[in-house]
Amino acid sequence: MKTGKVAESLFGGGSERKVVLCDGAMGSMLYGRGVFINRCYDELNLSQPDVVRGVHLEYLQAGAEVIETNTYGANSIRLKRFGLEARVAEINLAGVRLARECVDQMREKQGSEAFVAGAMGSLGDLTVSAEEAFAAFSEQVRALAQGGPGVGADLLIVETLPGMLEAEQAIRAAKAEAPALPLIVMVTVSESGDCLDGTSPEEAARRMTEWGADAIGCNCSDGPATVLSVIERMRPMTTLPLAAMPNAGQPRAIDGRSLYLTSPEYMASFARRFVQAGATFVGGCCGTTPQHTRAMRGALRALEAQATGVQAVESGAAARVVASKVEPPPLAERSRVGAKIATGAFVTMVEIVPPKGIDTTHELEGAEELHRLGVDAINVPDSPRASARMSAQSLCVQIQQRVGIETILHYTCRDRNLLSIQSDLIGASSIGLKNVLCLTGDPPKMGTYPDATAVFDVDAIGLVKIVEGLNHGLDIGGNAIGASTGFTISVAANPGVPDIDNEVRRFAAKVEAGAEFGITQPVFDMRLLEQFLKRIEGFRIPIVAGIWPLTSVKNAEFMKNDLKVSMPDEIMRRMAAAGSPEAARATGIAIAQEMLTAARTMVQGVQVSAPFGKYKAAAQVLGVV
Repeated sequence: MKTGKVAESLFGGGSERKVVLCDGAMGSMLYGRGVFINRCYDELNLSQPDVVRGVHLEYLQAGAEVIETNTYGANSIRLKRFGLEARVAEINLAGVRLARECVDQMREKQGSEAFVAGAMGSLGDLTVSAEEAFAAFSEQVRALAQGGPGVGADLLIVETLPGMLEAEQAIRAAKAEAPALPLIVMVTVSESGDCLDGTSPEEAARRMTEWGADAIGCNCSDGPATVLSVIERMRPMTTLPLAAMPNAGQPRAIDGRSLYLTSPEYMASFARRFVQAGATFVGGCCGTTPQHTRAMRGALRALEAQATGVQAVESGAAARVVASKVEPPPLAERSRVGAKIATGAFVTMVEIVPPKGIDTTHELEGAEELHRLGVDAINVPDSPRASARMSAQSLCVQIQQRVGIETILHYTCRDRNLLSIQSDLIGASSIGLKNVLCLTGDPPKMGTYPDATAVFDVDAIGLVKIVEGLNHGLDIGGNAIGASTGFTISVAANPGVPDIDNEVRRFAAKVEAGAEFGITQPVFDMRLLEQFLKRIEGFRIPIVAGIWPLTSVKNAEFMKNDLKVSMPDEIMRRMAAAGSPEAARATGIAIAQEMLTAARTMVQGVQVSAPFGKYKAAAQVLGVV
């Protein structure tokens, strides 16, 4: 492994290896700015430098820690098609200079640190010999590395290689011409999952490791899922850092233009999975944009922060205050809900959604009636589906102070950074809120203000660790806060998701982080609940089942298609057969009662939703009216 400032910053070592966010596409960004595909994009470094600078700056502003020079095709073999083969050095030097100017500009303005990667792509000609490939790569490396790190490129990235001939010669050239620069080498694969020359990812990983690359991986290809599969196959074959930089799906021809339609949120979800599969360098290729990079940055920050609470207590300044750690009260003494959970009693909860304005009359009257009927607690969602509503904390306080029934505060990571999260939670404890449901939160794109910015410093797992730390009297940095916040900690679970393996893994991580009971999404298929409970037997905590009284067949269709809730065909038929709105509501209540009866023997409580504020319907489901 290379040594030096750049290598230490980007590669780290052992368990301290950090995740590095690289930028996305340059070519498709230039195409989106009206540069036709018959142009030599690398030559734009000379003729239209401001356009190239603009792309670099957008990626840096989105959070990229490594930006690649606009030199993917700046080798003599590709440049020959445009009559530019004599200008290899000039084009590559200009590409490095532009990227360096942008990195320096961002450092001066914002103090952010980023690195310049000299980008080299495939030669674009499968008929070239090994000698020709070595010569072409060597010439480009010399230009990109001229001046050394901080002047020339800080590292080299060779990408979209179709097979082992080019991979070997690119590595040889880099080691010969710039032995001090870290080198990342990535292949591309076909739909079969193998390199274009037929080499398997396993064999490619073995060979590139032996030849001396500093990191290896896969880029381009036909999207995130394929690249994830390649990374998973490479991981057992090498100890090197892995790199994953997929296309944003396959391009689609729309109005005469090739567009990539994979959303930033989808790419962000795979950024997490790349890291979980062992990737150190994560970025994008064709079709990815600064919007994708920003979303991936949020996802990676969430992963990084998950372990922060534990690490802070175990190292550095936090080690000096570990003696201030306190034991929280027993679960049975923290809240009435906690007492029921601790003693194995059956818990009943009803969800009351905060209003969109300042008038809480309807919500307080509903809570009053539910309290009178014997419901144990009120669940208060936190801006569900990313809609702008009264804060959940405000409604919780009003319900507890004016009605007297205990509340469960839903708390999402979507809108708050680490400072805000801790401030909110310490404040919530001080005013008597003692039950918290830790959630990641729906992305803003789903809600009423899709252009709002998400934070996601942590996800639900990281949030549980923060709350667990506060319960032990320590903030995320290991500093004493004086006393335990005394929260009962609950988390969400969804037995009906398509990727149940990932859901089980995440639930296990939530339990390990400190969750004390779980609340499921609405359940309509008891087989799925039963299967989920069986899957979590080894780390099971008390489970409260979500129950939703359907109001119409349209409501059922929305749950199935928009919220992706598993909805058996039989339930759809029953709701469709209802002859009037009243009959539909009655059928929905009957189905919910059946779900409750079936779940009662499997779980320790139920949370009943009150669609459209119909609190009487929730009470009917519980059988208390």
